[in-house]
Amino acid sequence: MENELAEHIVRLEWEQFQLTANEGGRAQCQDNWPTFHQMRLSQFLSWPQNLLSSYENDLEDANRVGRNLVAEKYGRMMSSTAPDDYARNIEPYIDTLSGERIRRQEEVISVQVAWARDFAERYPKLGKAMRALTTDEDGDQATSFETYLRGELGTYSTTTFDLYARFISRLSGQNRNLTEDIIANTVALAGYEGLAQAEALQ
Repeated sequence: MENELAEHIVRLEWEQFQLTANEGGRAQCQDNWPTFHQMRLSQFLSWPQNLLSSYENDLEDANRVGRNLVAEKYGRMMSSTAPDDYARNIEPYIDTLSGERIRRQEEVISVQVAWARDFAERYPKLGKAMRALTTDEDGDQATSFETYLRGELGTYSTTTFDLYARFISRLSGQNRNLTEDIIANTVALAGYEGLAQAEALQ
């Protein structure tokens, strides 16, 4: 059931991704369903049922009112990668997050950046394939894990974000690493037996 729900969410995101305008024309990644499917499914397979259901509702609600959460995610990233363009062309047209919401998001982000750093140190070859880690590494052609996550979290409804924050807190209490869980899913979808084999064969 969770796999079916995760697959449906990936399909909903893909449909919104197809409608996302890109400066300079259509991006190559918008024609790469296999990679998009693998990357996004890897993330959603790590989520609990209630979080998946809530995010599915976010996407379906967005479709009903003509809102594109994928486009908004990339727009929010531009607050770091293209701040002038963001202030002029994006910020006036998207919901403003409250100070409390931003504070709570930053708490989640700090935990996830630490997890990503820890994973990259333990699996350096797989880590090299990951995004740059922190916002201070952003550039015109590269968006860091931290900035990407900040953009994505900013699109979640209050309900979805609350569930997500509790999910992260629960994993932290269990000494689990979400980056490791997601990349374990990624390498399994790619046909590897596990992270150790994938690391060795890079």
